[in-house]
Amino acid sequence: MDNPNYEKIEGNEPPTRNPPPYSEIQPYEEPDPLIPPPGPPLPMYYGTAPPIPPEHQPHYGPPGAESSQGPVLQPSQAIFISPVQPTNVPDYVPYSIFTMLCCCLPLGIAALVYSIQTQDANYIGNITAALKYSRLALILANMALGVGLACWIVYITILVW
Repeated sequence: MDNPNYEKIEGNEPPTRNPPPYSEIQPYEEPDPLIPPPGPPLPMYYGTAPPIPPEHQPHYGPPGAESSQGPVLQPSQAIFISPVQPTNVPDYVPYSIFTMLCCCLPLGIAALVYSIQTQDANYIGNITAALKYSRLALILANMALGVGLACWIVYITILVW
């Protein structure tokens, strides 16, 4: 047993190691607010709602009330979320497609874009935007029809002469 890894201990005393330096009275230190406190990590709810508290929360009376009555249970408040009602503003999509294909392509495309924006505003219930986009779609579709008819009239008169 002449192994250098083993120490020969004389007597019954356990080997003493150098204890870490510390004092029994440690000075008070302010905790750093950016460092989380030690302990288990807080639960993370990925894409789900946190657990719902119990339906009835105990409510204790004022300090002078009798303690033999126990906690008074009060129901939690209900929150109602009503879905937005879609509006029904005309969107003029067929008219815009007709003017785009048959009359004036650039103005017809602009009218179609505003018609689709009208549909989106109708779906989310934004009546102000729906009215604005519907009016612009109708104006652009009417302009496309007017420009298209004027071009056709000019074309026919040139052919007849």
